[in-house]
Amino acid sequence: MFTILRFVSYWILWASFALTTTAYAQKDSIALDPVTVKGFVPQKFMSGLKIQRIDSASLALVRFQNISDVLSAYTPIAFKNYGPGQLSTASFRGTSANHTAVIWNGLNINAPTLGQTDFSTIPVAGFDQLSVQYGSAASIVGSDAVGGSILLGSNASANPLHVSVGRQQESFHNHQARVDIGYALPLNSQWAFSGKTALYHGRMNNDYPKPTRNTYALLPTETSQKGIVQDLFFRAKNDQEISAHVWLTDNNLILTPDDSQGREMTRTSAYRTMVRYQVRTLTLRTAWVRDIIDYAKGDISRPDHSVTDKFASRIEKDFTLNIGSNVNPVSIKTGGEWTHYRSRVPGYAYSPVSENRTDFFLLSRWQPTSRITASINLRQGLVTGFIPPFTPSVGLEYSLIQKTLYSLLLKGSYGRSYRVPTLNERYWKDLGNPGIRPETGWNKELGLEQAFKAALGGTLRTSATFYHNRIKDWTYWNPARSYRVENLQQVLARGIELQLGYQRQNGLWRTGLDAGYAFNKSTQEKAYDNYSQEIVGKQLVFVPEHTANANAFGQFRSTKLTGQLQAASKRYTTFDNSQFLDGYGLVNLLTETTFAFDNFKLVLQGQIRNVTDTFYLNVRNNAMPGRSFALSLTFSYDSQ
Repeated sequence: MFTILRFVSYWILWASFALTTTAYAQKDSIALDPVTVKGFVPQKFMSGLKIQRIDSASLALVRFQNISDVLSAYTPIAFKNYGPGQLSTASFRGTSANHTAVIWNGLNINAPTLGQTDFSTIPVAGFDQLSVQYGSAASIVGSDAVGGSILLGSNASANPLHVSVGRQQESFHNHQARVDIGYALPLNSQWAFSGKTALYHGRMNNDYPKPTRNTYALLPTETSQKGIVQDLFFRAKNDQEISAHVWLTDNNLILTPDDSQGREMTRTSAYRTMVRYQVRTLTLRTAWVRDIIDYAKGDISRPDHSVTDKFASRIEKDFTLNIGSNVNPVSIKTGGEWTHYRSRVPGYAYSPVSENRTDFFLLSRWQPTSRITASINLRQGLVTGFIPPFTPSVGLEYSLIQKTLYSLLLKGSYGRSYRVPTLNERYWKDLGNPGIRPETGWNKELGLEQAFKAALGGTLRTSATFYHNRIKDWTYWNPARSYRVENLQQVLARGIELQLGYQRQNGLWRTGLDAGYAFNKSTQEKAYDNYSQEIVGKQLVFVPEHTANANAFGQFRSTKLTGQLQAASKRYTTFDNSQFLDGYGLVNLLTETTFAFDNFKLVLQGQIRNVTDTFYLNVRNNAMPGRSFALSLTFSYDSQ
C-alpha cells in the first residue's frame, strides 16, 4: 500500500513540476518586494526552513478537539496516542517525544520535568494561530527544537464584539463545550484596546459498548478537561504595544476508574501567564508558568504532588545594518533570555531543586535581491552545571522562477540542534544523572516549493523536502543499569516529505485538496555500550517509516463536506524490531452547514470518525475505539 502511495506521490509532484515549468518558462519575471513578517516568534529569520501554517478554516473544522487531531490530519507528525482523552505524544521527523518544542507566544511550554508536551491537554480553543516548523531551529527557538517546533499564537480581536457559544456531543457519552468572546474599542485618539476571553470544558467518559475489540481490551478511562484563555492588547499609534496573556488549564485522567485497587489518576494543571511590552524595535517580555502533576494509584484521594515554577524574562532589539549604498540592509534581531526553574517532585533525590538557564542570540536576515533571501543565526546557552553547545545555523532561499502564474523556490538550511536534559533526567533519585550531557546534532535539509495559478481560478502548491538529522548523546533510560539515564545512543533520522495543496473557486462551488506523504528512516547509528550493540541499524520504536494524509473538501454556498484520510505503516514496539504494530488507514467524514441572518450565525456540524470501523493499535495491548459519531452546534454573533 505504501509503495503505491509513495510512487503516486512522487509522480504527481514531479509531473506537476515538469509540466508547469515548461508551460511558463517563457514569461517575463516579476520582482517581488521584500515582505516583513511580524509574528509571535521570529519566523522572518527562518529562511531555508520549512514552515507550514494551518489556516483558520482548518482549525474551525475541529474547534472542539485537541491539537493532535489537527496535526494528524494535516502534517506527517506521528502520534503515540493511548485513546480519547489519554496521553498523546509526538514523533516529529523520526525523533522522540521530547524533541519537539511547543512555543506559546514565543515561550517554550514543554514541561521542564518531562521535557515534552501531552498534546491531548492542548485543545484548539487555547490558541488562535498554529504553525508547524520542520527540522531543527535551535538557534532561533532554543532547546527541544530537534525534530521541529509547534508554534501557537494569540490574535487581537478585529471586531468590536464577537460572541461564540458551542457544544459537541460525541459517542461513548463524551461531550465538549466552549465559549469565545472577542472585543475591541478605541480608548482615545492614541490608544486602542482589544481582547479575547475563551472558556472550554470537556468530558470523555469513554463508555464503550463492548470492553474488547478483536480480543484486545478497550482500556476504561475518564477524562475531564477545562480551561480559560485571556488575551489583552493595548496598541498605540506611535508603534507601542502592551499585551497580557493568561492560559489556565486543568486535565484529570483516571484509568480503570471502577477498579478501586488498580485505578490510576494523573491530574495535570498549568498556569501560564505573560506580559509583553513593545516600543518600536525593542521588545520586553516576562512570564511565569506553574506546572502541577498529581499522581495516585489505588487510593486517589492522597496523590503525589509535584510543582514546578518557571520564571522567564526576555529582551530583544531589532535594527538594520547598512552595508552599502546600493545594497539592501541586513535585518538583525539580538537579545537574551533568562529562565529560572524551581521544582518540588517527590521522586527527586532532594527537594526543591532549582536551575538557571540563560541564552544569548543574534538572528539576521538579508535579501540582496528579489530572488535571494539568506539567514545566519547564532545562539549560546548557559545552564546550571554545564554549558550547552554553541548553536549556529544558516538558511538560504533562491527563487528559481518568478512568474505571474508560476513560481519555483529552492530552499535549504544547515544548523546545529541541542536539547538540555530534563529535570527528571538530572535529579530523579537513584536513576537520574546530574552529569548527563546535553544532546547535540546537525540538521541538513533541502527543499523545492512551487505555486501555480491556473487560468480557471485554481491554485496548486507542491513541495518536496529532504532532511538528514544526526543526533549525538541521545539520552536513554538504560535497562542494563536498572533504567538509569545515560547518554547511550547516536541516532540518524533522514527522509523525504511531499505535500500538495489545491483549491479552486467556480461560481458558488469551492473545492480543495491537501495531501502529504513522509518517509522517515530513524535508526540508532552507534552504540555506546554492549547492551545497545544489538539494536544498531534498527528503526526506533513507535516511529513509522511511512505516513500519509489527505483532506478533500467540496463546498456549495454555506454547506461543506470534508473527507480525511490518515495512514501509517507498521511501528516497532521493541528495540530489536522483533515485534511491531500493524499499519492502518483511517477515514473520517465531516459535514457542516451555516445559517446566517443579520449578524448572527448558526453552524451545525456532524462527524463520522473511523468510517470503516478499522481495528488498530497505537500501543501494545490497548485497542483504539472503532467507528464513532459527533454532532455539534455553534451560535455566534458579530457586531458591525
